[in-house]
Amino acid sequence: MGQVKQSTRTLSRIFLSLLVLITVFGSKVAAAEPIKVDGAAAIIIDANSGQVLFEQGSDEQLPIASMTKLMSEYLILEAIKEGKIAWDDEVAISAELATLSHKRALSNVPLRQDYAYTVKDLYESMAIYSANASTMALATHVAGSEKSFVGLMNEKAAELGLEKYEFVNASGLNNADLGDLRPEGTEPNGETSLSARSVAKLAYYLLRDYPEVLETASIPFAEFNAGPDEKVDMPNWNEMLPGADHEYSGIDGLKTGYTSAAGNNFTATAKRGDTRLITVVMGTDTRADRFNETAKLLDYGFNHFDQEILLEKGAQPDKGLIEVAVGKEKEVQVVTKDDVSLLFSRQQDASYTTEIKLDEDKLDDEGRLVAPLKKGEKVGTLKISLSEPTSYIDGDELQVDLVTANEVEKAGWFTLTMRGIGGFFSGLWTGLTDWVGGLFS
Repeated sequence: MGQVKQSTRTLSRIFLSLLVLITVFGSKVAAAEPIKVDGAAAIIIDANSGQVLFEQGSDEQLPIASMTKLMSEYLILEAIKEGKIAWDDEVAISAELATLSHKRALSNVPLRQDYAYTVKDLYESMAIYSANASTMALATHVAGSEKSFVGLMNEKAAELGLEKYEFVNASGLNNADLGDLRPEGTEPNGETSLSARSVAKLAYYLLRDYPEVLETASIPFAEFNAGPDEKVDMPNWNEMLPGADHEYSGIDGLKTGYTSAAGNNFTATAKRGDTRLITVVMGTDTRADRFNETAKLLDYGFNHFDQEILLEKGAQPDKGLIEVAVGKEKEVQVVTKDDVSLLFSRQQDASYTTEIKLDEDKLDDEGRLVAPLKKGEKVGTLKISLSEPTSYIDGDELQVDLVTANEVEKAGWFTLTMRGIGGFFSGLWTGLTDWVGGLFS
């Protein structure tokens, strides 16, 4: 297990920089070329740590169109995980939704009341083809009504720590397109709006909590069984997937969006090697622009940053031997639960310092961990501070959970009694020697 310390990479980076300087006869090492996105807002984050690599207008709250479905997907996958619904559930289609579903200009697959559609059927049409009526049917299946589902969307946004958001429906359409089907209590012309930073954060948690979302989002083309012998083509609106017009190596998600108010939007994710990036582009003029600008962001992230493991899983922090109260052992070693890695630009200083913060509910009044403790039990966090300021999608600090390296059983009464007696005589002897020493001082 490695000890936490200043990264040795700092010296190697300085050495390599000196070599480059000598080679080019004293010219400076070029910094990463600045980029500018042709759109209303944009952001790049590391999907592993939430580290922000670039942002432009990312705090402005804007309409997000069908990127709204990222939250719908989160809640549907959560409901399946919790056993509230199942993939093979049949979903009821109301007469009003059936009528709406035949408005193909609104991105729909046609639905019928006299045909059985499962959660999986409708989810695929939502995730691949951005089918709006399908999304609304799923929302009602999960929560009883779209109004209740919208309540869940806003509650989940608060739970995930999104800062600028307003969800008004499950699909991302402008309410004007829904007419009487708009959720009760929402404005007739209401439209879901988030900041680019909040969209990126939502995508970050969606990928972290439900990585299986990519199994569907990465499908470039599928067919929808709309009825007996009635199949509907579903090309994925993500034109950066393999074989599409704007194919980009490593892309496997995530969600496009368009309304007249939002313009053309796209939340993308791509993986190369061990690095996965999430990008958000909002408000481009054309559909092609949202993909071109996304490629620009991904090129910047992949070409100018290297992933570096700062701490491996099981690393022992300095001063990581923690005192234990009422345990068979008086101390326990804490270690990092997971690897800690970040992306660094070629010229960035990778040195860092660490600070242990123990969970207060695990401590006694003297700041000691209280036995019994299980092996692998979370007892605190390790805060990692880089020498250069770094922003993260969920705050300004990089942290990793600290867990116990071994089990510590609670000591029996005899052991505790003997410790008490030993402590008494130790204190008595210390006091006596101090008194005697004072006579001759």
